[in-house]
Amino acid sequence: MSTPELRRTAEVIRSANALLIAAGAGMGVDSGLPDFRGTEGFWKAYPAYAKLGLDFASMANPEWFEKDPELAWGFYGHRLGLYRATTPHPGFELLRTWAARMRYGAFVFTSNVDGQFQKAGFPEERILEVHGSIHFVQCLGSCARITSAAPYSVEVEPETFRARPPLPTCPDCGALLRPNILMFGDWGWDASRTHVQKQQLSRWLETARPHKLVIIECGAGTAIPSVRRFCEQTALEYGGKLIRINLREPRVPSGGISLPLKALEALKGIAEELERE
Repeated sequence: MSTPELRRTAEVIRSANALLIAAGAGMGVDSGLPDFRGTEGFWKAYPAYAKLGLDFASMANPEWFEKDPELAWGFYGHRLGLYRATTPHPGFELLRTWAARMRYGAFVFTSNVDGQFQKAGFPEERILEVHGSIHFVQCLGSCARITSAAPYSVEVEPETFRARPPLPTCPDCGALLRPNILMFGDWGWDASRTHVQKQQLSRWLETARPHKLVIIECGAGTAIPSVRRFCEQTALEYGGKLIRINLREPRVPSGGISLPLKALEALKGIAEELERE
């Protein structure tokens, strides 16, 4: 597979010395993670919620942790187990390889909460999870702090997708825990961990500012445009070249490069062009 756009992308990467990787939900699909695009896609992954008439936005709501904690942790507990068991696809390693050749390396900006970049070997201090991470929990009681979700596992009833007790509780105060994820209508999300990540990204961008920055955006749609907006603003502010990889919504602002492909397919195509050097 060789196209003028892939060749241009390879040229940009060759000349760059800083790589900003931005990722939306489309980045995880090639690893086998479910695509929640549209109600039908969500209900295909979670048929129990189709029977209840609950879509993704309805389930990703912090109110369930008060009204029905077993339903809430059934949804997030299943996802926690799924993400722990998932192996990042080879595209992650390709990105790491390209970053290793650059003087300022890479920084990751992602709306995904799955922790796949850490699992693929990207350093924790070079990742911004703008919507939080399922691998961290926050206490709903008096502690009000963020801790690792590593000590917790949730057993989920496969037919109903309800969590079986005991649910994750705070070892200090005994209150219920919830994932440290920004949900819909979520005024209780503790953003302090993500705020630290934002500060780390700002410092890295200032370091990379005088240099050749390439922005590779993978699988970020317009339904929740956090990643796309960030990439476009950063390209303008820091003079970066935006490469947008998106099969369904590939439109890119003037000056950018559009690759209407799946994430892994595009990254492999870029790698083939780089090998022609």
